[in-house]
Amino acid sequence: MLVLSNIGLSMAQVPNKLDPSSNPLLFPTKPEEITIQKTVPITLEQALELAIRNNNDRKVSLLQVERSQEALKEAQASLFPSVNISTSLSYGQNATNTLLQQQTILNTAFGNNLPNTTTFNTQVQLSYDLYTSGKRTATIKQAEYQLWFDKLGIKSSSIRLNVKLYYYNLQQADEQVRVFQSSVMNAQASLGDAIALERAGVGTRFDKLRSQVNLANAQQQLTKAFAQQLIARRQLATLLNLSQLVNISAADAVQIAGLWNKTLEDSIILAYQNRTELKQQVVQRNISEQQLRQALSSSSPQISSNLNYNLLDNFDDQVNVSDGYSQSIQATWNLFGGGATRAKAEQARANIAIAEVSFSEQLKQVRFQVEQAFYQQKSNLDNVQTANAALELAREALRLARLRFQSGVATQTDVINAENDLTTTEGNRVTAVLDYNRSLAQLERYAPKTH
Repeated sequence: MLVLSNIGLSMAQVPNKLDPSSNPLLFPTKPEEITIQKTVPITLEQALELAIRNNNDRKVSLLQVERSQEALKEAQASLFPSVNISTSLSYGQNATNTLLQQQTILNTAFGNNLPNTTTFNTQVQLSYDLYTSGKRTATIKQAEYQLWFDKLGIKSSSIRLNVKLYYYNLQQADEQVRVFQSSVMNAQASLGDAIALERAGVGTRFDKLRSQVNLANAQQQLTKAFAQQLIARRQLATLLNLSQLVNISAADAVQIAGLWNKTLEDSIILAYQNRTELKQQVVQRNISEQQLRQALSSSSPQISSNLNYNLLDNFDDQVNVSDGYSQSIQATWNLFGGGATRAKAEQARANIAIAEVSFSEQLKQVRFQVEQAFYQQKSNLDNVQTANAALELAREALRLARLRFQSGVATQTDVINAENDLTTTEGNRVTAVLDYNRSLAQLERYAPKTH
């Protein structure tokens, strides 16, 4: 099995109970086999480690590398001669011998009882291609480049980005639940104030009804938030390929994930140097070049050598085993193949051109991705600072609105508006922080320091 280093990957300790069944073909047929039994909180680092360990896309990438390694060994086998042995044992009457015997005196001696013959024949053949016009070398080189291509395609960076984005989605869903729970509590407190004031004769039934409607709306939003939270948990669990009996929740608090200290220009150059997508296009061009060499070799001379050794014995005669050998050198040259060689060569040249165009296009795409993520993370960082200040203001405004309402100098509408403003502001802060974390994760993916 292929073993690759996990340099730069998360090595957080995670419980084994989260791992899926070792049987990939397991097909549940009973409800108890898929019923979630517990919810386990995990950190982002643990989620990253689980993804590297369990994600099916990464497993497929590793298997593709193993397949390419074996394909390279197959190509390298052409550097050695091939040895074949064949053996036959036959029993029967030879028509020619029978006719000769019938024409001799022996026919009288044997009568109609003509002898059968038993023959043993063994042949050993050693074959080797002495000259292939570069086809053998090109085949090996193509296998080497394909192995390199598949190693570059091991999906770790993309998986890490997706895990981070899904984890941030789960955090946002959790925060939405918390925000709307707080909103429900605020609405309940406002309803209690409205009822108390109505009983005291200083409030109105209209204020109480407004508070009841506001509470009902907050409860509906909370119900929706619970549903989104469950969906976000299952999305992340699916990406991590976890056990069907376990669910997960986010253990990390919502906070800034870090800062990006490089300039835009340095970020773009970093992306050019380390993005595997660009390297893959170069390797794909090299693969097509080797395919071109193989195609051209088909119309060039091919020289092979064969060495044969043969053992032959007829069990029905008095002669010992006979042996013999032969050695031959064969040269072939395909002078005309109906244009097949030329067509193959043109296909390879087209693939080379496609790889070159794709590299140029990928280069522009890489730059745009870095620029987009860079501008977004700067903008989102400014929004975080603004949202923090607005949250403090909204909390103070709600406190004052309640005091004014309890003192009779403000209306219930003022309190409800202040509650809604606080809910919106809390949601905006969570969104600002998580949007920044998302853009930072994208920047780390699009301008990686190392692969």
